Amino acid sequence: MPPTDQPNFLTSDTSRQDDAGIFAGPPNSSSNGVNANILAESNGPGLSSPKDREHKEFENLKRQLLLENRVKLGAENLLDVPDLSDEMRQQVESELAMAKGKIHTMEQQVKTLTARTERKRTNSTAPLTPKRRAGHGSSVDSKIKEDSIEDKDDLRTSLNHASNCIKALLSAGRSATSPAPTSPSSTSSHSPATNAADPDRTRIDLMKRLGVVLQRNMRVRYELNFSELVQSVMPALSDRSSKHCRATAYRLLRQALVDVDSAEILHDIDWFIVKSLARDNKHAVEKEQVIKLIRAVVAVGRDQKTTAATGPVTIPLSDCVMRAVVAVGDYPEDPFRPICIQTLAEILLLDIDLVARTGGIRFLLHALGEGPLELAPILAATFLSIIDSPRTRSYLTVGTDLEIALSAITDAYGKGPDHAERMRGCARVIQLMLRTWSGLLYFCMDDMLAIRSIVNTLTIPSLQTREIILDMFFELLNIKTPEWFQTFIDGRRLTMYRKSHTLPETKKETQATERPHETLKLTDQYIALLLLILVKAGLLDALTGMLEEETTGTNLSRKAILLVAEILQMANRVLPLSIAANIQAVPEIFALASNYSEGSQRAIGTSALSAIDSFNRNRGRLQPTTMTTTFRPRANSVEDAVRRGQRQVEQVKIKMGMQMDDKTFQSALLETQVMLTNNHTKWNFDILQELIEGPLLHPKRMEEAIKVGRFIRRLLAFLHPFSHDFSDMENNKTNQRWAKLACSLMSTLMSSPEGVRFLSKDLLLKQLTKSFAQLDPFNGTPSKDPIFSELRFSNTLTFGYLDMLGVLSTFEKGVELMEKFKIFTALYHICELRSREDLVKAIIQNLDYSIDGHSRIVLSKVLTSTYKNIRLFATNHLGELIRQSYQASAWTLRLLLTQLYDTSTEVCEMAVHFLEEACESMDILQLVVGMQPTLDHLGQIGHPLLLKFMSTAMGFRYLFDAGYIDREMDMWLNDRNVFYVIQVEIFLSKVFGYSNGEEDEDILAFDGTVPAHFYGEMSKTELGCQVLQEKSHFADFAHFIRQHGLECDDSELIMKLKSILWAVGNIGATDGGLPFLEEEEIIPAILHIAEQSPVPSVRGTCFFVLGLISSTSQGAEILDDYRWEATLSPLGTPTGLCIPLDLDKFISIPTWTPATITDDNGCRLVPPTSQTEIEVITAIQNLGNTVIANAASRSLTKMKSRPEYRPVFTSVSTFYRALHIISTQRFRLPVRRYILDLFNIELDSDVAKSLTEQAQTLRAPPSFKPKSPPNRVVSMFGRLARSRNDSESDDDASDGTAELDDFAIKEKPVITLRPVSRIIGFDN
Repeated sequence: MPPTDQPNFLTSDTSRQDDAGIFAGPPNSSSNGVNANILAESNGPGLSSPKDREHKEFENLKRQLLLENRVKLGAENLLDVPDLSDEMRQQVESELAMAKGKIHTMEQQVKTLTARTERKRTNSTAPLTPKRRAGHGSSVDSKIKEDSIEDKDDLRTSLNHASNCIKALLSAGRSATSPAPTSPSSTSSHSPATNAADPDRTRIDLMKRLGVVLQRNMRVRYELNFSELVQSVMPALSDRSSKHCRATAYRLLRQALVDVDSAEILHDIDWFIVKSLARDNKHAVEKEQVIKLIRAVVAVGRDQKTTAATGPVTIPLSDCVMRAVVAVGDYPEDPFRPICIQTLAEILLLDIDLVARTGGIRFLLHALGEGPLELAPILAATFLSIIDSPRTRSYLTVGTDLEIALSAITDAYGKGPDHAERMRGCARVIQLMLRTWSGLLYFCMDDMLAIRSIVNTLTIPSLQTREIILDMFFELLNIKTPEWFQTFIDGRRLTMYRKSHTLPETKKETQATERPHETLKLTDQYIALLLLILVKAGLLDALTGMLEEETTGTNLSRKAILLVAEILQMANRVLPLSIAANIQAVPEIFALASNYSEGSQRAIGTSALSAIDSFNRNRGRLQPTTMTTTFRPRANSVEDAVRRGQRQVEQVKIKMGMQMDDKTFQSALLETQVMLTNNHTKWNFDILQELIEGPLLHPKRMEEAIKVGRFIRRLLAFLHPFSHDFSDMENNKTNQRWAKLACSLMSTLMSSPEGVRFLSKDLLLKQLTKSFAQLDPFNGTPSKDPIFSELRFSNTLTFGYLDMLGVLSTFEKGVELMEKFKIFTALYHICELRSREDLVKAIIQNLDYSIDGHSRIVLSKVLTSTYKNIRLFATNHLGELIRQSYQASAWTLRLLLTQLYDTSTEVCEMAVHFLEEACESMDILQLVVGMQPTLDHLGQIGHPLLLKFMSTAMGFRYLFDAGYIDREMDMWLNDRNVFYVIQVEIFLSKVFGYSNGEEDEDILAFDGTVPAHFYGEMSKTELGCQVLQEKSHFADFAHFIRQHGLECDDSELIMKLKSILWAVGNIGATDGGLPFLEEEEIIPAILHIAEQSPVPSVRGTCFFVLGLISSTSQGAEILDDYRWEATLSPLGTPTGLCIPLDLDKFISIPTWTPATITDDNGCRLVPPTSQTEIEVITAIQNLGNTVIANAASRSLTKMKSRPEYRPVFTSVSTFYRALHIISTQRFRLPVRRYILDLFNIELDSDVAKSLTEQAQTLRAPPSFKPKSPPNRVVSMFGRLARSRNDSESDDDASDGTAELDDFAIKEKPVITLRPVSRIIGFDN
């Protein structure tokens, strides 16, 4: 992101709206805001008729007219003050002139409104003609006619106002250029000369009013003569005008810009734009509007691209303006540098010829390597897009241009630790490039020279920042670094490391996002290829070299060992066996370990092998395991051992209770202190818990505890809500154990008939019912401090009562008790309370739904609540219930299907998400399809679920009979195939690309697996294959692939080719669809495209498609015949990953000859004839050479002080030559500013016209060839330079303007520029 103190144009760069706050005008110049308020109020939605709008507008005009009259009166009174200073008097006169202008405009508007109202009144009182009588009854027709007449009047009035403003601007421009008094009389405050006292204020007011007219009626800008508007605004752009006036003029032109034709007319003000961009930071308000205008022109060109069919786009910007933008972007101290860089990057994607011709490509490459770090990812993505097309990448030179992005790492030697931040930014750019097909294949050219240069930086022992490069490879290969990695790097034993307590939560989250049956991951397939390329580029050799540097292990060497171990693990998982075996051998490390002649090397090798072995042995223990077979818990899962242990503990407690004799039991009851005191703080909690969870589980002991003593009675009395013992305890970690004890007590009571009988006679449940009734607004007078108030529920143990009810709902007898005491009735009423969302959520969370009855009714009631937040929470809880259940429950699926018809889109999306996840199980999918839900109303939301249905025979038949299949086939053939490609490429770019945290949710939505494809799901059933055969879509796909497989120019054809390739790949990924590929013999055609296509992204698409085809055993065998080997699981089944054995053939793209950029011959100028002009032009040209620029600057300063050179610095002809030089060569921004300030010429409309004439006069004809003279003019700066292509070098101080090499000089030079030479130290 750009710094906060820099202007940001990303949000409203081409907006036509008025930019409030762009410039600070005079305090009372509020006509813009006044007219905007008038517009807002006149178009307000509350006004029902044009008559009301006119009345409102008339009232506003009267109010504003009164205000301006007061301003006028106050200004006139202030001018009568005798001691008023000249500066204040001039400002007051200016304000008076503006007030008079506003009054005049408002009076005209009042007259117009009055005339319109009078005309309508006359029409309404006129007698009805037969035609009017016939149509009088149609109020709709009359309203339409009235509105159309009103619109015509509005357009006519707006055009009239706009024309008047333009005429006033033209008049103000002529009056400004005509002779006028230098200063108005201080006494004549009513003189018309007050308008001329400050013409800028008048122009600003007129331009602001014209801008308001353009905003009020969009059609006006299409009706205006844009050329006339430019001519009227041109005086406001002159050097005599203020920066605010020029800013207002640029903004007005941007608001009036509509198409390419109007943008072409802007070439008349190119020199004004060039000079505005060369101004310093004091004119930031002006430069901001200029850059916005340029971006508006770029937007016009971009819109032209969207309307045009094919072919490159031409941005209507001249070379001189482009050079000026490049100069601003190249100056580090300019606050507009970031936006200029981004603008040039945008133009590069649209019109690369223009950027190349004006030297922008080299500048952007330089900015990529050494510019702002925050813009590097944007520029990298821009050049990656350029590389993807053969036509555009011809502007780059392999080995020198894009490789500058690697310079921060490859040239890091000797830079020191201060260079670390630049290296981290470069590492992010390298990750971005190597994770795209364009960047990966580009850097693989020249035998992977660029990648080898990155890898070889690891072999520099003195490079202190190599850890940054190691971290880059970890992230590049998508290797996660958990906490225990640091233990390994620090050299501590992994056997001493304990798992973190947060691992179970991490595991739970991982299970929620897994799709078990989809083993194929696009990320794994790409990383497999990237890993193979890095290994071939020598990554393992470089890491081994790091180990040899020191015999004693360091953190850096251990991190290198860790990377080696991860690479070996990854190769075993994602690479074919034949390739992975060669990597697993790690011959370099084994050679070190077996080198008995060098003891130090042998120690290094053995320690490395030992560390890798330790890492592999402890990885399974430390790495959190994830279930890959199903997202539902199985009976023989890992957690089953824990559950068995818990059951064994419970059985042991029961046995202990049964074996406890009476004396011991009575002693234990007494030790709890429950029967001795009512104060729970004196109770022995530990013994009490052991009794409840142990001996009291036996029915005999429970009966004894109830009948003999008051043990159970006092415990329940302690839990009574109205006793305010348990219910008033503070909710903290210490007291929460009492809530758990209460739940244990409920469970223990339910385990014996005596406990159930005693609980039914106790007041606990009765008081709970009364406590719930306190919240019911229809149940008498509510209590002032109810038990379940929001404050008590959050701060006390009151929440424990819902936990107790949840325990009771797990038992049939408990449900009967809750029905007996009408607790469910109270819960029904609470679920309707909007103010107690916390209580409703707690009820849903705690109730058990294993027993069919009121609990499920409560859940269904909450699922259909009138409050969206509660429905969302209940739907999420229902989804969790389905996810955690051991087998499919029809009632939960029916409730979840009911949520598909919810009025809230969020609820529908959540229900679809849980259904899609549950339907991963074939049993659940069959059950859901059997319910035959209607999903047409969901639109795009229900699309993934319908694709799930298609994968089963019953679901496909159901959808086919409903007409869904035929409708979707047509949509996928025309549109959705392309949308599928866009979706996959966007998600891959987010997963692999460098993105901020705002996009994390989108990244999590894509888990790396191939999204479901319509044709792929169709080919999973016999009926689907039959329908596909009848429609003959696959034959059309095969024909298109053969015809346009090597397309490289037409972007639309390339996108369609990708969409068809994905469709074919998804069809071939099924056993039923593979015969289609064999019948059409399309696999060899795809392989040919993968190895020969000049478009890297098409090659990448083919790579993924071949991986899809290899996901079946038969497809893997077919690809093996073409030397593409599939990765197999330990059981021998294909995993969907496929790697070419002949890697070079796949990753090599054909080389190209760099495009030559030819100069336009019409840009040459006739050489100057005056010696003084020759000397000045020569010095100006030499300012572009950094070696002699200082000397040239001193010479120009000396020339300007000489009287014989003064005519040159006031000559429009020489000024044009200087402008032409800076428009065809590369000059830094301060140098451009210096050149423009050399001339004593104020740029205005007359000078601009003269410059246009000079452009025609000085232009050399194509046949012009200067003669070779005997004498040559030699400057102290060397001979005058020749014309050059595109000024790509600072050292080439040449220009196409000066064809002086062969020009004869007939007169002697005015001053001698040859340096004085002296010989010191020799006598002769």
